[in-house]
Amino acid sequence: MPLKPLKKAVLPVAGLGTRFLPATKTMAKEMLPIVDKPLIQYAVEEARAAGIEQICLITGRGKTMLVDHFDIAYELEKTLAERGKEKELAALRADAVLPGSVFSVRQQVPMGLGHAIWCARAFIADDPFAILLPDDLMQCEVSCTAQLADAYRETGGNVVAIEEVPRDRVNRYGVLDVAEDRGRLVSVKGLVEKPPIEKAPSNLTIIGRYVLMPEVIGHLARMEKGAGGEVQLTDSMAKLIGTQPFHGLRYEGRRFDCGDKAGFLEAQVAFALARPDLAPAMRDILKRYG
Repeated sequence: MPLKPLKKAVLPVAGLGTRFLPATKTMAKEMLPIVDKPLIQYAVEEARAAGIEQICLITGRGKTMLVDHFDIAYELEKTLAERGKEKELAALRADAVLPGSVFSVRQQVPMGLGHAIWCARAFIADDPFAILLPDDLMQCEVSCTAQLADAYRETGGNVVAIEEVPRDRVNRYGVLDVAEDRGRLVSVKGLVEKPPIEKAPSNLTIIGRYVLMPEVIGHLARMEKGAGGEVQLTDSMAKLIGTQPFHGLRYEGRRFDCGDKAGFLEAQVAFALARPDLAPAMRDILKRYG
């Protein structure tokens, strides 16, 4: 049976962003900017660079601005054109998405990441799909999701982006039980969500990038609660192992945890330094605080 192309992505964005209050009192945390683009836009651009054509935002109350961000701002574009601000107008239009390519569904009750993905079941249907958590901001020469897409085509099954963490931090992540470590690709025989440090099968942990087969939805539909009393995506992914290929990918690039204040600030510095127009000024600023 031929492998289905990877054309869909789900972005869970229903969280309250409590770690960034009061900034997120009325603004979605995914709209917080890194330099001059919101986190949500970086995630969408990453997905599109991997050939993703349809994106579903899993939103919550008060998060309509995330959908609005990808609409056409006619009044703004008209004003920019009248004022001759061609550079700003070009930047807006370069980030435009095709009509009918962005969808949204509402997660009415915060029951965990697994529940959020289940809310997108009609969008996913019978197709493979990527998941991008915008809090994890990726800085990669090749889109992290594109790297996962390549691994999906190579292995014919589920692939998650992984990285090694210090042993004393494994209880914060989904952790791989490794069958075979081949360097870039790791064959997985089990997954454990936020295990006690002494019981973690490895220090290889899942970050917020996945390519999954649609069969995971059937397991999520059981609404079985795991760590933290929530419906955990990791638990349902684990049930695919043995029936479908399942691999971890050591991606090439760097991750910034923008759900954390320190990670968010570090991302500002790293992305500014990567910009030729901002790097000299940023280096001067950093010298003043060295």
